Amino acid sequence: MIKMSSFAKQVYKAVLKIPIGEVRTYKWVAKEAGKADAYRAVGTILKNNPLPLIIPCHRVVKSNSDVGDYIFGKMRKKRLLGLEKEVAMCLANKK
Repeated sequence: MIKMSSFAKQVYKAVLKIPIGEVRTYKWVAKEAGKADAYRAVGTILKNNPLPLIIPCHRVVKSNSDVGDYIFGKMRKKRLLGLEKEVAMCLANKK
């Protein structure tokens, strides 16, 4: 069983709300998780994401639009976000 704080659970629930092909900021996640000023804590929680293939932490970016870090590397994060945009467009019949 994976152990986590109640705030971490709220963070992961917020991240799961981010649609494929879209991104949200750490601040957005913090606000959705109930602690608007805890965006740095959100970063720490996502850094330790025990299920990065299930909880799409790669969809969370910095407020300045920089993609930020990722457990599998910044370049893979950029590539994954690009692929997700393509999939979202295909699913929406826009491509």
